Amino acid sequence: MRIAALSSVICSLLLAAQPMLAQPAKVESSAAGKAAISRAVQSDMRAEDKARDAERHPLEVLSFFRLEPNMRVIEILPFGGWFTKIIGPVVRDQGMLYTVQPELGAYSDALEPTLKLPGMDKVVKLDWHGRAPQGRNIFVGSGAWDVKPVDLVVTFRNYHNFGYDDRMSINKSAFNALKSGGLFGIVDHTRRHMEPNNRENGRRVDPVLVIKEVQDSGFVFVDYSDAKRSPEDALQLEVGNPQVTGKTDRFTLLFKKP
Repeated sequence: MRIAALSSVICSLLLAAQPMLAQPAKVESSAAGKAAISRAVQSDMRAEDKARDAERHPLEVLSFFRLEPNMRVIEILPFGGWFTKIIGPVVRDQGMLYTVQPELGAYSDALEPTLKLPGMDKVVKLDWHGRAPQGRNIFVGSGAWDVKPVDLVVTFRNYHNFGYDDRMSINKSAFNALKSGGLFGIVDHTRRHMEPNNRENGRRVDPVLVIKEVQDSGFVFVDYSDAKRSPEDALQLEVGNPQVTGKTDRFTLLFKKP
């Protein structure tokens, strides 16, 4: 069995161990929700982003996260707003999109041009309310977000940036921001199960560890998706290595607040 497939196998075993969550078919966005996502994906304002659709699978991922036009959504660390350009227009008229991230200097500035694009005029930026950065580490945990309960919290390829305490504080922030029954979706680069830190895996994270930490934060593990699994990635190289850039194996997990 290839190492790159292990995350899917482990996640399926974990899900099977929770029979009360078993469903006859995957629950995804409604037909109207998928149509709205598809229109946003095809938008002309994403002209420069569409080249990465084949690797990032925005329609499949956001449908898996059950995104609907009437949802109130928080996106954690949007950076330049690749997914923001899709979620914002989907929820603009009936829902709301909030973005939240720590002060990241130039990285924070990267979102501003995106927020000036058509359909992005109602996006609201929340204060991170996190602890003060220490030294050169700008990826610090969050505090309470000043927002009424939302339906969905999402984050894409960010979980690996934080240490344990900061990850747990972000999970707590997400949990507290969600209404009962609200969903938390996470995508990140896959690390081998229980592999110690090394020079190659710093921007990867073990999906089983993520499941454990998010469950420890009060969430229920709902499902996983293979949409971004990549058999070409042996989980050995740094994600910026030209041999795997754009082809890394990425897990896609969904959790629910009871």
